[in-house]
Amino acid sequence: MTAAPLAGYRVLVTRPALQADELVGAIESAGGTAVRFPVIAIEPRSPAAIRADFAALPNPDILVFVSRNAVECGLAAVAQSGARIAVVGPATRAAVESAGANVDIFPEGGFDSEHLLRHRAFDKVSGSAVTIVRGTSGRDLLGSELGNRGARVSYLPVYSRRTATPAAGALLQLENDLCSGAIDCVTVMSVETLDKLVELLSAGGVECLRRCRLVAPGDRVIKTALDRVPGIAATMAHGPAAADMVRALVTSRRSEQDQ
Repeated sequence: MTAAPLAGYRVLVTRPALQADELVGAIESAGGTAVRFPVIAIEPRSPAAIRADFAALPNPDILVFVSRNAVECGLAAVAQSGARIAVVGPATRAAVESAGANVDIFPEGGFDSEHLLRHRAFDKVSGSAVTIVRGTSGRDLLGSELGNRGARVSYLPVYSRRTATPAAGALLQLENDLCSGAIDCVTVMSVETLDKLVELLSAGGVECLRRCRLVAPGDRVIKTALDRVPGIAATMAHGPAAADMVRALVTSRRSEQDQ
């Protein structure tokens, strides 16, 4: 029998606690061991507050959801607006469709703001009202560029993000695992996730992180990782889906074995 591709491989999963199950399951199905360590906590705003804020905004022609969190926390409050829905990636699209709504604008060949902005639907948006549904903070690229194209851009914050508070002893255990080689690979899904992980670790922990391998979706995340943790061996997944991440983990492991 052929061994599972990740058998004996220990992978750190840094996703928020309520969103880690799919990736953890995919890693374990491939024979790996997933080590949960959420570095971001998601705190939804109240539906009443979201509805009140939305009512005060211009009626949108396009609603842009920047993440699955934005959909899960905000779609119900805005679903009856009649606006076209745009999303930045497949997980966000799946969340919209799982909630019974349709996605009208989806990026081709990528899963970030840069690729979404290339969609023909955003070629001529002068005078259109665009509401970006997101957390209380986030990248300004999408709104800035659409504003430059003449769109009337509004933001609707539907959740906040904060650095997660590790359980007692969990951070020390993680640093011990990183430094002893008990973690083979670390997964991060965004620049913010990487930043939060580095923020939580001590200087010694970051040095030990450098000796691990890293898997992340998107060129921007990889470039940031190489800047924040110089020398770390990084592999880019083709997308943020669990299957994409596992394929990249397998590639990373084989690369390590070939060295």
